[in-house]
Amino acid sequence: MLGAFANAFRTPDLRKKLLFVLLIIAVFRLGSQIPTPGVHVANVQHCFNATKSSGIYGLINLFSGGALLQLTVFALGIMPYITASIILQLLVVVIPRLEALKKEGQSGQAKITQYTRYVTLALAILQATGIVALARSGNLLQGCPAQYSDHLLYQDNLRTAALMVVTMTAGTAVIMWLGELVTDRGIGNGMSILIFTQVVATFPVALWNVQKAKGPWIFGGVILIGLVVVAAVVFIEQAQRRIPVQYARRMVGRKMFGGSSTYIPLKVNQAGVIPVIFASSLLYLPAMAVQFNQNSSNAVLTWISTNFVRGDHPIYMASYFLLIIFFTYFYVAITFNPQEVADNMKQYGGFIPGIRAGKPTEEYLNYVLSRITLPGALYLGLIALIPLAALVLVNANQNFPFGGTSLLIMVGVALDTVKQIESQLQQRNYEGFLR
Repeated sequence: MLGAFANAFRTPDLRKKLLFVLLIIAVFRLGSQIPTPGVHVANVQHCFNATKSSGIYGLINLFSGGALLQLTVFALGIMPYITASIILQLLVVVIPRLEALKKEGQSGQAKITQYTRYVTLALAILQATGIVALARSGNLLQGCPAQYSDHLLYQDNLRTAALMVVTMTAGTAVIMWLGELVTDRGIGNGMSILIFTQVVATFPVALWNVQKAKGPWIFGGVILIGLVVVAAVVFIEQAQRRIPVQYARRMVGRKMFGGSSTYIPLKVNQAGVIPVIFASSLLYLPAMAVQFNQNSSNAVLTWISTNFVRGDHPIYMASYFLLIIFFTYFYVAITFNPQEVADNMKQYGGFIPGIRAGKPTEEYLNYVLSRITLPGALYLGLIALIPLAALVLVNANQNFPFGGTSLLIMVGVALDTVKQIESQLQQRNYEGFLR
């Protein structure tokens, strides 16, 4: 593997791409450390160090590499773009116009990408406005003394708030641009690499906090468990059910086509990390309602604050697990269309051995997909519960490094990036990473 890295840097064009990606990552991390104009840096840092949990914005703070709760220029991170991409994916299934654009190929995909940018900026404005409003009210960083949390801004006025909203929204636009640069001029997967960078940025700090709080023995146990979990995640992420497909021979003009064998790869984790994001976002809504109505004596809000705000509560954990399973089935159902796959196979003369073309093929694909989705959904639910279990067992915070969204993103993006470099090395007849 080290020899493959050396070969990658010996190739001039590939070396330029890798160095360009490293430069973009450096710029990205620099923007995550520059405070937004109007922020009282000393008070924010004091609250950030004193806060034990990330509150309702934990997921956004994860995707911003810890920049959100420090109110930096790139505070929103990549989260608005992720949300916009998910929304467009769902709308493609619902709106016929978007579905037609998707079928147009590259030109249609470019139009959908443009819509994604517009939705990203709209979401960035909404999220930045909410964050600035919480910062002005002193409710952004829970657990911080009032003398600091109530004075996160130098001047608490509308002009300063508007400047912060504009700056954070512009930061999101710059992040989109950097991601597209990595995709076009780097090694691909630009947005994924930026997400990976921000998640990894919080990883050493989370490990060090476990070592300081629990000592070397617990720290060693966490590392050992982490390695086992990473190996299991890699195994599941690579697992797939290969459905064999045979193409019959047919004459087109004077040429004979077909007669080949291939397969349809159905991944066990077909939905990726999306169900975890959906479930987390949905469970943040009741917590957000409680945070904006802290002085209310409503019985419903009191019950929510008791059972849904604390991540270690059994009701919260059970709801989280069940929502992940539901969203896994939901997302797989809208992204994989067995009827379309069966029709395409029939059109090109393909068939599954032992299964008739057309409706029987569609039913067989549905049968297989429903059964491999169950272990994938259970796997996502268990991985997502690891940080919450750590909160109960070793009293670690919810940024526990080995588990949840962070681990799924790190492993998934790392595997995809290695495959990208591997394919470029194989084009130049060099020995790659994978053997």
